[in-house]
Amino acid sequence: MINNREYCYQCNRTKLSCVCGLIRPFNTNTKFIILMHPKEYKKTKNNTGKITHKSLLNSKIYVGIDFSENKELNAIINDSSNSCFILYPGKDSINLTTNTIDTKKQKVIFLIDSTWACSKKMLKLSNNLNSLPKISFNFESSSAYEFKKQPSEYCLSTIESTLVILKLLNKQNIENIEKEFLENFLVPFDKMVEFQINKSLEKNIRYK
Repeated sequence: MINNREYCYQCNRTKLSCVCGLIRPFNTNTKFIILMHPKEYKKTKNNTGKITHKSLLNSKIYVGIDFSENKELNAIINDSSNSCFILYPGKDSINLTTNTIDTKKQKVIFLIDSTWACSKKMLKLSNNLNSLPKISFNFESSSAYEFKKQPSEYCLSTIESTLVILKLLNKQNIENIEKEFLENFLVPFDKMVEFQINKSLEKNIRYK
């Protein structure tokens, strides 16, 4: 029997709520850089950026707000062998649903893991990131992130957005990810959401 006070050393969640065992890591041709706001990094109960990172072997997390002077990131951006993009919706973004980013260079996609308000500030402050080509996609369904309010129905969590990107890159033959990995990608996230909802229900019943 698992003690509800025992913690997983990988995710810092209690072992009862740990989803690490459901994560099936896989490699990608594309390198994913997750730019995590410090507030997100401190979260243990509902951080989808960390699950995304654990799922993608070719990924790395950088924590901060203004990345303008980050030497590692600038080295990646300034490397002529890389084609860098940042996932951020806008009129000037490349819509991957209808367009491709297929190039002969190594593709690097930056993902901002934060609230929408903080994401806007991070991008505005980080001159190196703000100058990158932006990408987006069409998605009409709402997020499964039921216990976290999104600013719009079409807004998705980091892990949900990443799955859409992966599927589109597969469709464009930029990636060749096996179907089983894509189908399992959101399983840890779904389990996390289920656990949080059940805990909320238990708490409401307890105090009625």
